[in-house]
Amino acid sequence: MLGLLLTAGFFPLLLKNNTEIPDTTQGYAFFVATMVIGAVLVCIILVCGVGNCLFIATLMRHKKLRNLTNLLIANLAVSDVLVAVVCCPFLLDYYVVKKLSWDHGLVLCAAINYLRTVSLYVSTNALLAIAVARYMAIVHPMRPRMTQQTAYGVILGVWIIPIFISIPAAYFASETTYPHGSAAQGNKVFCAQIWPVDQQLFYRSYFLFIFATEFLAPVVVMATCYARISRELWFKNVPGFPTEQIQKRLQRRRRTVVVLVGVLVAYVLYWAPYYGFMLLRDFYPTLISRDRNSLVAFYIIECVAMSNGVINTLCFVSVRRYSAAKCLKGIRLVRWSPVSHVFMGKLADNGDLRVTEEVECTHIR
Repeated sequence: MLGLLLTAGFFPLLLKNNTEIPDTTQGYAFFVATMVIGAVLVCIILVCGVGNCLFIATLMRHKKLRNLTNLLIANLAVSDVLVAVVCCPFLLDYYVVKKLSWDHGLVLCAAINYLRTVSLYVSTNALLAIAVARYMAIVHPMRPRMTQQTAYGVILGVWIIPIFISIPAAYFASETTYPHGSAAQGNKVFCAQIWPVDQQLFYRSYFLFIFATEFLAPVVVMATCYARISRELWFKNVPGFPTEQIQKRLQRRRRTVVVLVGVLVAYVLYWAPYYGFMLLRDFYPTLISRDRNSLVAFYIIECVAMSNGVINTLCFVSVRRYSAAKCLKGIRLVRWSPVSHVFMGKLADNGDLRVTEEVECTHIR
């Protein structure tokens, strides 16, 4: 989920021939931005890397926890681990140690850029799938349950779509040399997506497609799902006599929805400035100057976006750190997952899948 405007970011620059890339590494503002970016990358490595590895290992060890929602959460964990373990060390070297100079070759430049782009879209798609699953379970509980084949198809789609739509991130990745300070200091190598200026129409079409399918549409669908769920849980009377068991079940569902809405709000708050900056930069370039201060400002904006995964992890840990204990005594599995402790599901004995808020030790056979 990482990337910078001039450093192999999700969306590239459109440069004319012989266009000079401004040196943003001079000045106090860049020093502060570098420290902030370094701290965020270290947090991602520790929280998302270590924590999600523990969640994946626990899920592999205990088959009873392999329900639909936990499998979707596992996809989130895998994508975060790939970024934390594979991408973040290179980014830490690039941003903090080498100060925007890439020394690892074009192949790794393209691979790192591609991998983190795929990770962002996988996370978005998985969150969308979880929201729809919760909606179907709560708003339409009497509809046919999701089959195993359908569930695995959803999980496959969570990965296949990002794998294909992220290809331009690798194809247009390139290494470009730019001057750094005086002639005695030499040049630095800049790793980024750089599209030729004659591809401007294609690039803008691609960006609008990504913006619509991987941000705007998922946010609208998730917001609609959680609005309908909230209406069902808060503004409809429970049929029959409200026993203590029904009230507890309702409270569990409400707590889950509150956390889910918080995740959605955080996602919008952290990523909307990033996409907004990209829209202004590529469609209204006169509103954003290309001097070093504007680029440093974008580093800060993207730093906020990058921290979304860490914030989500800490948020869920503080709210529901004990959910999996009902299944596995002594193992607080969901403490290490960004979203696993609030999304729990169950499977019918015939192999059908149905997501609920209950924690039951049944699994996919």
